[in-house]
Amino acid sequence: MEKIRLTKEFHFEMAHALWNYNGSCKSIHGHSYKLYITLIGTPVDNTDDPRNGMVFDFSEIKNWINEPILNQLDHALLLSNEAESRDITSISQMFDKLKIVDFQPTCENILIDIVQKLKPLIPEHLSLHSVKLNETATSFAEWFASDN
Repeated sequence: MEKIRLTKEFHFEMAHALWNYNGSCKSIHGHSYKLYITLIGTPVDNTDDPRNGMVFDFSEIKNWINEPILNQLDHALLLSNEAESRDITSISQMFDKLKIVDFQPTCENILIDIVQKLKPLIPEHLSLHSVKLNETATSFAEWFASDN
């Protein structure tokens, strides 16, 4: 049976700051992120199945990604727990969706975190092929299952 790759694109807005960084990203700033999730599988080959010819329904991908990943990141502010050890009380009072993470919230680390959250959500008949996270229109990080 032929293997097919399906990719679903998602968009979200998020802010972050890089703790102890020596460039402009040390200040709180935001991005319009694009997330691409690529799954691999074989199309259903059963004329009695309403999903005949499909690997997976694109809308179902959206349904199982929304709550655990997109809704958590969209319009959130990500800060490293290194910053939390300083006086973050006043910052947490200013932002409704402040997320303190145990990593430096770079594009690369955010991508790794997304992949770790995605892995247990993948249905058994599919594999996670790759995940790409655009931080800007011209800058992105990619994760490939074959590399890991």
